[in-house]
Amino acid sequence: METKELISDSLNQQQIMMLRLLKNPMPDDDFIQIRRLAVKLLAKQIDETIEEWETKNNITADTYEQMSKMHFRSHLKS
Repeated sequence: METKELISDSLNQQQIMMLRLLKNPMPDDDFIQIRRLAVKLLAKQIDETIEEWETKNNITADTYEQMSKMHFRSHLKS
């Protein structure tokens, strides 16, 4: 299998476009900035997903407080 075939089969269009944008080397500071922005975006998406899940499942700060006081270890059976 040729490299181009592997890339086009395993990457979506957005991923290919990002690779094209980043194909030329850049200063380390620029790369670090891009990486930080990507991480910030992913963190925001995770926060939104968790907030949606908490709303859907009626999870509140009190729920977490109660859970923090519970004992979750299972006892070994002899």
